Amino acid sequence: MTGDWRSDRIGSALRGENPSVLRRLGAGFAVIGDVQFLPGYSLLLTDEPGVQRLSELPRGRRIAFLSDMERLGEAVELACRRLDPAFRRVNLEILGNTDGYLHAHVWPRYEWEPADLVRMPVWLHPEESWTGADSALGPRHDPLRAAIAGELDRLAAEDADGC
Repeated sequence: MTGDWRSDRIGSALRGENPSVLRRLGAGFAVIGDVQFLPGYSLLLTDEPGVQRLSELPRGRRIAFLSDMERLGEAVELACRRLDPAFRRVNLEILGNTDGYLHAHVWPRYEWEPADLVRMPVWLHPEESWTGADSALGPRHDPLRAAIAGELDRLAAEDADGC
């Protein structure tokens, strides 16, 4: 995937031009990550351009954003657990140290990660994990994208049914 959408991820999502979008949620966009060295890595992007911090949102929108983050985390967990028996857990993070817009990271973690990294922050994975062609999002990740999107749909349907 290449193109100008990466320079304006939120605006391109609002315009329907961001190909990484999995689903529109209540307070943002569930997107699959550009890198997939941990298959299922996803993010929640705010749907309010210019918002940099959670604290900049009115309280109701903060709660909605955090609820969407939890929903995406559950969808990633369910999809990754089904697709890989070595799935361990999901880590949720709101950092904002690099990109100047509100977003949350959803990192699946696996038993097959190197022993010295499996219990450490994902940011300690080597640089080649972040930049290597083997890690780049591509068509081979379509089944994973579909699985996460399907779980998001299922969870939304459960909520609509009052479950």
